[in-house]
Amino acid sequence: MKFLLFLYIPLLLISTSSLSQQNTPSSKDYFTIEGYYKVKWGHADEFIGLWKANHYPLLKKAMEKGDIISITASKPRYHSSEETRWDFRVTIVFKTVALAFDENLTEPYKKELYPDQESYKKAEQYRFEILLAHWDIETTSEALQ
Repeated sequence: MKFLLFLYIPLLLISTSSLSQQNTPSSKDYFTIEGYYKVKWGHADEFIGLWKANHYPLLKKAMEKGDIISITASKPRYHSSEETRWDFRVTIVFKTVALAFDENLTEPYKKELYPDQESYKKAEQYRFEILLAHWDIETTSEALQ
């Protein structure tokens, strides 16, 4: 898939006791981060392909474990001026704030998913060589009143 990737997984919290409800984070405890990527001109599809091959499977593993609630990725339909341009956006909803900032969240899955670590590291290095800028912002889902 070279173009648009949308993945939305609804979360159902089912509890049979108030005790398990106390230990289960509610949607208000979730933490959402949008990551924006700006790559060298003409390399957007290549960057997205590398992201989908090398990073997305790691995020999916964390989602299977329950650390990530949802992942949505998109790219803009139209061009903008160079100073406001971004080529790829990834929105990740984490189960907790702590998981959002856990630098080792996907580390346990790297050797499992990529036994040829040398090739994996080389591909990731190239992905970052074509990256010009990356920024993250925290977002909320508050309804306007």
